[in-house]
Amino acid sequence: MKSPYPFESRFIDLDGLKYHYLDEGSGDPVVMVHGNPSWSFYYRNLVSALKENYRTIVPDHIGCGLSDKPDDSSYPFTLKRRVDDLEALLAYLGIRKNITLVLHDWGGMIGMAYATRHPERIARLVILNTGAFHLPKTKRLPLSLRICRDTPLGPFLVQGFNAFARGAAMVGCKRNPMSAELRNSYCSPYDNWSNRRATIRFVQDIPLKPADPGYDLISSVEYGLEQLSDRPMTICWGEKDFVFDGHFLAEWKRRFPKAEVHAFADCGHYILEDAADEVIPIIKDFLTNNPIKAGGK
Repeated sequence: MKSPYPFESRFIDLDGLKYHYLDEGSGDPVVMVHGNPSWSFYYRNLVSALKENYRTIVPDHIGCGLSDKPDDSSYPFTLKRRVDDLEALLAYLGIRKNITLVLHDWGGMIGMAYATRHPERIARLVILNTGAFHLPKTKRLPLSLRICRDTPLGPFLVQGFNAFARGAAMVGCKRNPMSAELRNSYCSPYDNWSNRRATIRFVQDIPLKPADPGYDLISSVEYGLEQLSDRPMTICWGEKDFVFDGHFLAEWKRRFPKAEVHAFADCGHYILEDAADEVIPIIKDFLTNNPIKAGGK
């Protein structure tokens, strides 16, 4: 039987921690950044579709996927550190120009923080149910996230029962609900209390008020998005995502009015699963129709 994840695992050392990534194919780099509670597995079909023509780079954030899963004394689990990790990986790989970013969930904030640090390196942007700005004024943080973020019940449910990863796998696809086997693949890296630490820390790190860690960084990224306004962008959006919903999509459209927008009314958060047969060709066509000029973006 063909493996659903038929790639060579690679690692770099980040201050004694193993940071896992995929590096498949050759050509202009396409860097795919996952969110929480997924991992590089989310991008497996897109990697397979693109690697013949592009160099596809897909890291697993520390604490996620096949990367090391440290405790709090060994790793800070902050947004800034996530961005620093991505920057360290791309520097190690010598990737400093003509980058296409593919961003989902927390990957949007991490990837766009990198992009606003180095806008001259970014050629194209693919946006998949994510954000790179503060919670829209019209949007309230969902109750499930508030419970995870702000109550003692959150760590008990997330670390004790893997509720966040399992819940996301259950509700993240609407048109094509995940099979039990596929849900297990998403949840497999998070198989005990310690290995689920990053899952809860991501939620606890959501900055909502100026005093929260990471709030100023998000403000800086939000302000810096204008530097990327001329980059070709395509947005593929599952409209039944209860977190990254129409309020977030409206904000992307407001900030990037020239972006191609492909909204899927019957799809949820994991849009690359829910509408793979449509979204992957859209991304391939977008890259073909927006070629990178020799020597520049």
